[in-house]
Amino acid sequence: MRKLAIARFAGLVIALALAGIEGTAQQPIPTALVPVRSIQPPDTPLPSEADSARATRFSFIAYGDTRSQVDGLALQPDHGAVVDAMLARIKALASTAFPVRFVVQSGDAVASGIDGAQWNVSFSPLIEKLTRAGNVPYFFAAGNHDVALPPVEATRALGLHNTLAAISRLIPPEGSPRRLNGYPTYAFGYGNLFAIAIDSNIAADPLQLAWVADQLEHLDRTRYRHVIAFFHHAVFSSGPHGGSSPGPSAAVVDNIEPPTEAMRNLYLPLFRKHQVRITFAGHDHLFDHWVERYTVAGIGYRRDDVVSGGGGAPIYTYGGEPAMQQYLAAGEAENVRLSHLMKPGTTAAENPHHFVVIQVDGDRLSLEVVGTAAIPYTPYNGRSQIDLNDPI
Repeated sequence: MRKLAIARFAGLVIALALAGIEGTAQQPIPTALVPVRSIQPPDTPLPSEADSARATRFSFIAYGDTRSQVDGLALQPDHGAVVDAMLARIKALASTAFPVRFVVQSGDAVASGIDGAQWNVSFSPLIEKLTRAGNVPYFFAAGNHDVALPPVEATRALGLHNTLAAISRLIPPEGSPRRLNGYPTYAFGYGNLFAIAIDSNIAADPLQLAWVADQLEHLDRTRYRHVIAFFHHAVFSSGPHGGSSPGPSAAVVDNIEPPTEAMRNLYLPLFRKHQVRITFAGHDHLFDHWVERYTVAGIGYRRDDVVSGGGGAPIYTYGGEPAMQQYLAAGEAENVRLSHLMKPGTTAAENPHHFVVIQVDGDRLSLEVVGTAAIPYTPYNGRSQIDLNDPI
């Protein structure tokens, strides 16, 4: 199996060379292509969906954007501090009614995913602290720095190859009903929660969209009371990637990046149809929290859209309210309205590296954000925790 993997990698390298691919200014092809090793999974894997069916009280961790300026040379220092804080929280919760059962990461593991050394040297050893020392499953969604963006298909091919190589032992295998073959797109269930990882770099891809729709369409919602989705490009953000409001063409289209536009236009109507409860994303290196409320068949619903891009990448700050005029107009029939639950700070000190802990308690959800700075991070009006449930 190892020889087959090496042969396939060599074939990819030859194909790149024959195509004359030189990369881009943002992601140049490395001079020495290094095979990416697979991250070691935990000794105790996530139980099967059948075996975990009775679980209704537990926690999980979400975060994203761990890339650093020393990728390929050393361990990611700020990501390392986040991982150490996670391990402390995992240990503290282990003997409680809400142990941490898994971690989800919303992308940008490394600065340049086409460079295998960046995975092997800087990222994977830190994740193995979580999977080995913490003994928790780890699930990853691809970011733009991991796989590169179309239309540079050759660099995307190498980035995707490296990403899948790194996470191959952490996610459902090819051929699984919870995996879209050839994509970093998959799903898993634990207890009363169902999670879907989406490659938002190709949010307009029709096969991926159809697969996600099929997963949601056939989901047992009597069991899976909570559905979450995690991906890289935040649907709403007040950071530098969020888009200025109203933007130069507000009368025609919201001023947002193409992947964000596709996620809003294609996936958010789908998420409303199936009452997806929370999305986790990054791309902007800060913490941001939005709530969308809407009505379907006379019943009101809530979705929390959380941006947690503080996993170790260079810190961003508040850039202004995002453009959403056209989005809200398109959702008028479902009475779509948005509230900005908390805003990032305007200085780096107000936006520390962090992760979030989601507590699942039957039908109720709550969130705690944990910062790694010396000063406690309390962005919810002086608190670090918030309830995610509307009054009945």
